[in-house]
This record gives sequence, C-alpha cells and structure tokens, in this order.
Amino acid sequence: MKSNLSKKEIQIKILEFFKDIKNQTPKEVKKIKKLAMSKNISLGGLRKKFCKKCLTPYKSPKIRIKNKIKSVVCEECDYVARWKLKL
Repeated sequence: MKSNLSKKEIQIKILEFFKDIKNQTPKEVKKIKKLAMSKNISLGGLRKKFCKKCLTPYKSPKIRIKNKIKSVVCEECDYVARWKLKL
C-alpha cells in the first residue's frame, strides 16, 4: 500500500475517519489501521472505539467497571476487551 501523503496529512485523515466511526465498516477500519501502522502513527485512545477482534466499531456496547478495570463487550462477536482505568 504505497502512499504519497505526508505523515501530517495521514494523521488528519485518521482523525476525520474516527469522527464518524459509527457509520464505518470493519473493512474500512482495517484500512485505516494499516495506514496508521505504515507511517508508525499511534492510534492511542482511538483504538478503544472499535473491537480488537472483529474490527467492528462499537455502537452500544455493554460496559462494566469493576476493580479499576473497564470491560467492554462487543455486540457483534461478544469479545470482551479489558482496560485498566487510570484514577
């Protein structure tokens, strides 16, 4: 996947993509993720907006917080993503 865009332009493209993440398909999420990896751009907190396993954007996931751990259950594949909360 050759890209003639600069790193700054790609960062802007990624941010624009994540503004409307709920209307995206897993295929489009995969493309953006691959584009970010090609230019060594960290997605940071943006990666918490889609499922790690099936790449489906979260629309209304089940969220639970217990013992400083946030659990998010994907509505498509039932994968449970867990993150430590910084308090």
